[in-house]
Amino acid sequence: MLDAPPDPASIRRLYGRRSGHKLRIGQAALVENLLPTLTVPAKGDITPEGLFGDARPLWLEIGFGRGEHMAGQAEAHPHVGIIGAEPFLDGVVGALMEVEARGLTNIRIHNGDALDILDRVAPASLDRVFLLHPDPWPKARHAKRRFVNPGPLDLVARALKPGGELRIGTDHPVYCRWALMQMNKRTDFEWLAQTPADWQHRPADWPQTRYEAKARRLGHEVWYFRYRRLP
Repeated sequence: MLDAPPDPASIRRLYGRRSGHKLRIGQAALVENLLPTLTVPAKGDITPEGLFGDARPLWLEIGFGRGEHMAGQAEAHPHVGIIGAEPFLDGVVGALMEVEARGLTNIRIHNGDALDILDRVAPASLDRVFLLHPDPWPKARHAKRRFVNPGPLDLVARALKPGGELRIGTDHPVYCRWALMQMNKRTDFEWLAQTPADWQHRPADWPQTRYEAKARRLGHEVWYFRYRRLP
């Protein structure tokens, strides 16, 4: 069965290891020197003025992996401020390497759960939210652990401005069906697809992640969902 009990937004969980192999000297230096300058403050309201010094549009990427997509978006949209939330240190190091290599100034990082960020942004303050290749938790008994569940989606809906966009990408067929089912239940989001090609082909302004590239190499299909927050 695909259905599962609603997932309370109050549940906080970090899965797996927060770090993997030992960091190399250069990577450790990035964590020590660059990460503190980009870290989202641990307490207080989160605003673009507080993070970037002005009232720019604010985007959030939930679980940015190694940061390729986030860095690509930041480079293409220098007027936008992007918050990336990622609990795993290896991923944070990858994002720091992207920031340094590209000279990016419009990224801030939360090395933790994205729900903590969604709790602290003001209602209707985000213009875009990305959830790309999340852990599918494919077994039915683990369905409540998926991010695409009523509780977390309620927080996303609260944080997005009317007209703001939620993007979900996955190469896992179980998660694809689950995401469609969960999003089709909602009355606060509109699916932007007009034809199958709209969700079967990556949009031009959607930088590829290494997870997507790996899925393509393995012959997997990849699905791209875009939803608009309704008033």
